[in-house]
Amino acid sequence: MLLRLVPENTSLNFMALRKVALVFSVLLIIGSLALFAVNSLNYGIDFKGGISVEVQMEDKSDIPIERVKEAVAEMGYINPSVREYGEKWDAMIRLERQPGDDKAQAAVIEKLRNDLPVAIPGIIFLDGNFISPTVSGELKQDGALAVTIAVLAVLVYIWFRFEWQFGLGAVVALVHDVLLTVGFFAITRLEFNLSIIAAILTIVGYSLNDTVVVYDRVRENIRKFRKKEMGEIVNFSLNQTLSRTIMTSVTTLLALFALFFFGGEGIRGFTAAMIWGVVVGTYSSIFIASPMLLMFDIRRDAIIGEDKNDPTVDKSRPSNPFEQV
Repeated sequence: MLLRLVPENTSLNFMALRKVALVFSVLLIIGSLALFAVNSLNYGIDFKGGISVEVQMEDKSDIPIERVKEAVAEMGYINPSVREYGEKWDAMIRLERQPGDDKAQAAVIEKLRNDLPVAIPGIIFLDGNFISPTVSGELKQDGALAVTIAVLAVLVYIWFRFEWQFGLGAVVALVHDVLLTVGFFAITRLEFNLSIIAAILTIVGYSLNDTVVVYDRVRENIRKFRKKEMGEIVNFSLNQTLSRTIMTSVTTLLALFALFFFGGEGIRGFTAAMIWGVVVGTYSSIFIASPMLLMFDIRRDAIIGEDKNDPTVDKSRPSNPFEQV
């Protein structure tokens, strides 16, 4: 059924829209950076410090989320976050870091341990811990470092596999996706925690996979159609992979929407990031990564040069800068 949505011999002129797409993406990136500068992100306790407590209904009945939230608020703790996790009788209570030192945070956990079973009969305390600002700051730095290393690793991988223009094109697309994801969380105010870092790294992998499929077809068509203009080759390659791109994106989104609506509050932020990432990653592989090949003026003879038996190739020039090392 999905195949019928895309005719076999499509001839859409994607490159005709590349300048419009570039302006659109630049505006979105500027907007994302502005939102981040003004509103920052709604950091979870992973990144700003706080208290986390796990509770459970002893009789394995549904835990009354609203009653738990009201009970914690009545103890004097502002804006508690109470979410189901795991089974329907489990919940996690999260509080912002309270005034005082580490002993004061431990006192809060002890108060919840003693007072919650009184306020809600049948509830039992499982575990409690707090994250200090020092640890949360380190987690924030480690998360940013993980994303940076992933993007740089992509640059090296694509450079080795194709040409440096392909590598830069892929990295520009990935940076585009990451910045727009940050803007998405800045405007939606969804909680930004360690699971979102995992989602961003997954988005990087998904977008890279989509881009490599297109780049592989571009390289193949450069060798096959040596007299065609690069714009024509890129368009032809995108049309050839369009059916695969749509099928992959739609089936992935179906699974993610199911998780978003039925997977519970605990993974909602992660699935929201993934849904956004699939949409943005698909867009960037077509309208960002592919047009970059035209902007960076890729050397066709370097691609064709991989065929050592081709007499028309200038073999005095290395096809890959790493060959000079």
